[in-house]
Amino acid sequence: MKILYASSEAYPYAMSGGLADVAGALPKALRRRLVGCRVVMPLYEGISDELRANMKFITSITVPVAWRRQYCGIFEARYNGVIYYLLDNQYYFKREGLYGHYDDGERFAFFSRAVLEIIPYIDYTPDIIHCNDWQTAMVPVYLDRFYKHDPKYADIKTVFTIHNIQYQGKFGYEIISDVLGIEKEDSSLVEYDGCVNLMKAAIQCSHKVTTVSPTYAKEILTPYYSHGLDSILKEYEYKLCGIINGIDTAVYDPETDQNIYANYSATDFSNKKINKRELQREMGLPERSDVAVIGIVSRLVKHKGFDLVKHSFEDLLKNDIQVVILGSGEWEFETYLYEMSKRFPMQVAYKTGFIPSLARKIYAGADIFLMPSQSEPCGLAQMISLRYGTIPIVRSTGGLNDTITDSGDGKGNGFVFKTYNAHDMAHTVYRAVEGFKNKEGWKILVKRALECDNSWNNSAGSYIKLYKELLSK
Repeated sequence: MKILYASSEAYPYAMSGGLADVAGALPKALRRRLVGCRVVMPLYEGISDELRANMKFITSITVPVAWRRQYCGIFEARYNGVIYYLLDNQYYFKREGLYGHYDDGERFAFFSRAVLEIIPYIDYTPDIIHCNDWQTAMVPVYLDRFYKHDPKYADIKTVFTIHNIQYQGKFGYEIISDVLGIEKEDSSLVEYDGCVNLMKAAIQCSHKVTTVSPTYAKEILTPYYSHGLDSILKEYEYKLCGIINGIDTAVYDPETDQNIYANYSATDFSNKKINKRELQREMGLPERSDVAVIGIVSRLVKHKGFDLVKHSFEDLLKNDIQVVILGSGEWEFETYLYEMSKRFPMQVAYKTGFIPSLARKIYAGADIFLMPSQSEPCGLAQMISLRYGTIPIVRSTGGLNDTITDSGDGKGNGFVFKTYNAHDMAHTVYRAVEGFKNKEGWKILVKRALECDNSWNNSAGSYIKLYKELLSK
């Protein structure tokens, strides 16, 4: 079985979010299970010289983009035993950042077509092309409309994974002929709700549709979570399933992580208190072992729950707690948290942006990790915090619901609230802080968190089962 994993980003080459982590970890986990898996992605300007030095040029081809043909250089690299194909076109990809350009529709139409065009040149004919999010949504469409009659492509199946349904690849009708290059009679494939919607086209044309947690697969069938796609998802519900993401437990390992202040493990986590003390020192907070430190590493946006945080923050600070926040996002929340750090310097430390090494220090040094999301397709932060023995507070939505259970029953691994409400969130924070004061009980909970298995092993097995079912039909 051979899988070609098509992604607009992948660790370690280009990263903007959780998709890069998945594209870096799942292929490696599949290979450990003796499944052939290679990754194809764009060759972005921001890829480091160190990584470029290990790339080998294979050949160059031209790729159809509607009425024109564009250069595509094919480079090959190996990382952690996985082969990556990086596709070069300086006009499309020699730019700052991965997304947000005026011609993103054209850039990723080119990439989607190139994924199929390179197959005769890479000595690797996949059984399945696994596509991810709207940037690769045209792969199933192009395969079905332009390639299925070619014997080299006739047996290839497609899987399309929705990592976040909020981002659907919406554009004006004018790109249908000028950019996408599909026939007029096929335009209905990409038309939806008054515009071009590439994710809708992939749902319709792919053989299987997955999303990144079982709960999210159910949620997106409802208008509240679907961002307008519930009707099309209900029509093709027979294709849909949810498989929870995992984390790379070799990358996130408190026993070997060189980013944290002191290493520890599930069998001996006494050094976790060193990480707490050094985090307090680095962030300018009083060095106290008896105070509960709540960590937040997140994009500061409403759907991550920061309207709840803002509503209840000053009341929470009436308790004996410290809060360490790393993130950037909407101006409203950045400004508010900055002001809180100045008003309450003994309790609140805020650092803007995303600093990977500091994120690891927060995962290791905090006692509690707050993640009150309005929606969360899967979430990796709650699994990473467990890996470092930091207890999550989450709202039961999406992947948070599938990975965190409330410790009130003596068996859970975190603290959970259900209603998207600031008072419910605050009450759950109070419960966690009270739990922290019970030192013996808290040690049991920390050990339980450290022993949770959120590796890719189980998830990779679920994908292999899905692939086999698809190929048996």
